[in-house]
Amino acid sequence: MKVAIVGASGNTGTALLHALRDEPAVDAIVGIARRTPEAAPPYDAAHWERIDIAAPAVDRAADERVIDRLAAAFRGVDCVVHLAWLIQPNRKRELIRRANVDGTRRVIEACLRAGVRHLVCASSVGAYTGVDDDDPRDESWPTEGIPTSHYAADKAAQERLLDDAETRGLAVARLRPALVFDRDAGAEITRLFVGALLPPALLRPGRLPVVPLPAGVRMQVVHGADLADAYRRVIVGGATGAFNIAADPVLRGRDIAAVLAHGRQLAVPARVLRPLLHAAWRLHTVAADPGWLDMAMTVPIMDSSRARRELGWQPRHDATSALRELLTGMADGAGTASAPMRPRRDWPQDQLPPGDVLPDGPAQPPADSPGHRLPATLQRDILGLYLSDHLTGATAGVARFRRMAKAYADTDLGPDLARLAEEVGRERVFLKDLVDTLEVPRRPHRQALAWLGEKAGRLKTNGRPLGSPMTPVLETELMRGAVMGKKGVWETLAALAPDLGLPAETFTALAERAEEQAAVLGRLHRHIVREAFVAGHVD
Repeated sequence: MKVAIVGASGNTGTALLHALRDEPAVDAIVGIARRTPEAAPPYDAAHWERIDIAAPAVDRAADERVIDRLAAAFRGVDCVVHLAWLIQPNRKRELIRRANVDGTRRVIEACLRAGVRHLVCASSVGAYTGVDDDDPRDESWPTEGIPTSHYAADKAAQERLLDDAETRGLAVARLRPALVFDRDAGAEITRLFVGALLPPALLRPGRLPVVPLPAGVRMQVVHGADLADAYRRVIVGGATGAFNIAADPVLRGRDIAAVLAHGRQLAVPARVLRPLLHAAWRLHTVAADPGWLDMAMTVPIMDSSRARRELGWQPRHDATSALRELLTGMADGAGTASAPMRPRRDWPQDQLPPGDVLPDGPAQPPADSPGHRLPATLQRDILGLYLSDHLTGATAGVARFRRMAKAYADTDLGPDLARLAEEVGRERVFLKDLVDTLEVPRRPHRQALAWLGEKAGRLKTNGRPLGSPMTPVLETELMRGAVMGKKGVWETLAALAPDLGLPAETFTALAERAEEQAAVLGRLHRHIVREAFVAGHVD
């Protein structure tokens, strides 16, 4: 059988590649990621496609192009495994939701379009509705998530998409694992949840003199290799439905402290700890936001007997040993040959949360770090400055276009200018989302200055209370030039699209639209020239 894995370069994807490479029932694997890993084990077991399922879309047609690219990669595939999930940058909520919820929607649509029979999706314990007890829950427990956790809220939204996919005839299996721990995830988990401030050596088991923990905390764990074995069994057996995946025992505060600090813990009420965590997150001193604490304190204990009974699944690692292995990997900076799983090269620069880089700030990963969203073949700083400058121009341009559309609303050109103003506004949002997706510095102060400059420009009157008749002519010529400059950025991005994992057709279509917009401005220019130079008065 042929299997496609979306998000194959992450922690679970890496473990699944290990599990499938020697599976006799699987004879071909397609790996899909926004950054393709090095051709080293286990990544050499797959044929790779670079596709960004979180790509922003300026309109429905652009969204369809992303789905079409996925569908092309899925053709001839018997089973699609959807593992891709974005945890950072957790300050960019729309980006995270687009990757997680819209990304899942795109995968489902591509499966249906390509005729894939079986979708296996990574859900989570975080999808479950919160509880205030320790009674084990099976897979029938509601999946409404934890509202204050972006991770849990998106997992609950994903569950609704999977419900809908089942009604449309797609065979769906959803695995709801506990926290996934193993040594290879050490460097990645440190970046995602700890951040750059804490010296990693303090995470080595037994190193801390005492560990502060939320009072009443309990958690379930599964080793990455054991989770991958559960996925393998679902894929090969064609299983459907939901499966809780967790190892024994349930870890409580005393168990965690026994590994971290020889049993010495300081129990802190969650209501006291939450504002402290929130402040630390706001100050960029810790990577995890308070939603993770809310989820940790309220997710149910899972009953994973169904997986043991129906899949024959039996974990080989207990929860305590998986926790100890992870902490050792975090201290050592362990990782693999993929960008998200890369080993830590230095501290603190290579322990920053993904995407949490302040432009021109003192703490940044090295320019050649594989942690950057852009591939090393592209000049990240130069491309970031280029896109930021175009975004600055677009910020001022949107306001000018809206003003022009209002000024000429009663003319024959009114409808075309109104459409143009709406298009330019959407394109500006799209460009901003693209800059966020590519994780290049946006330099928002420049956009703010451009907006203020456009407002100040309205005060120019050339000595006339109502302004000069020549002003609209010059302004129209300026905007026509700006539109052709915008065409240039779309053409540049079309040329770079294969390196970015984005559909080139989206940028080609935007370049063609820029030509149409310039034509509208040309007609406006011809209209106002006579008003300015024939019927009007020139200073």
